[in-house]
Amino acid sequence: MKIRQVTAIFFSVCVGCMTVYLLLSYRNSASVETETPVVASFTTSPEVPMSVSFCGAKIDLLRYNAYEGMDRELSVFTYYHSSTMLLIKRANRYFPIIEPILKANGIPDDFKYLSVIESNLDPSAVSTARAVGLWQFMEGTAKQYGLKVNTTVDERRNPVKSTEAACKYLKEAYAKFGDWLTVASSYNAGMERISKQIEKQGVKSALNLYLVDETLRYPYRIFAIKQIFEDPYKYGFILHPENLYHPLEYKEISVSSDIPDLAAFARDNGITYYDLKFFNPWLRDTKLVTGGASYTMLIPKSDKLYYKSSNRYVHDKRWVVR
Repeated sequence: MKIRQVTAIFFSVCVGCMTVYLLLSYRNSASVETETPVVASFTTSPEVPMSVSFCGAKIDLLRYNAYEGMDRELSVFTYYHSSTMLLIKRANRYFPIIEPILKANGIPDDFKYLSVIESNLDPSAVSTARAVGLWQFMEGTAKQYGLKVNTTVDERRNPVKSTEAACKYLKEAYAKFGDWLTVASSYNAGMERISKQIEKQGVKSALNLYLVDETLRYPYRIFAIKQIFEDPYKYGFILHPENLYHPLEYKEISVSSDIPDLAAFARDNGITYYDLKFFNPWLRDTKLVTGGASYTMLIPKSDKLYYKSSNRYVHDKRWVVR
């Protein structure tokens, strides 16, 4: 049995024994007037690091607003167990797509965590403000950075094309600010707003700007999820290779003619309509109108649609215990 597994079992036993002790002490206390037991578990505050690394720069977290901001987000992600665990599982599928595109465009690898906090790594995610996709583009911004959005196509839901569009934004923002942390904040609030507030408030770091709560929390959410992804076990997440989602495997078909019935198209290619929509979430209707453009359709390999054997692909070995 591996050392980490033994440690986990030992810790669980210790916690169980301590819980029983506390419960008995609680019930035997003279001040207790009820027989209702306390919750039989411990919730400990995660350790807040004094600094973090983001895009190769050391970010000091000693100042009260930085320390407390990080504490808040680290606590949320640590104890939002189901959602955080699913993020790691999905990353095994989508990080292999996102990382090479960031690298090819000269964008620091840490920006992959923006897609995590923006969309929970769900290409079909839609916010209350109608932002869509892995990178949560509004329709106007999406078109500005080269994505097609019309009645039958929404490339904000295309993992590859939306990541390429995000890179265009990030490079433009870096040309303006010359600082990746400020670029990250601008992704949430917009370049114009961040620029105006830096000038108005006279501060150098985006962390010290007075902004709406959502934007204030944004960089700390990135820092916190990065901390957890780099050492899930430290924060109580125990996953094995078979728990992670395997990458999508498919063949590509180039389409330049209209498809009046996507369900029939799916059947003709040996898959279900659901499969077609899942692998091509940018298809937003029951038909495809190309308008003379060419699109790449992903057709999943039929033998890869089943978990006949446990997943063995691990994109980042830090995510799992063996």
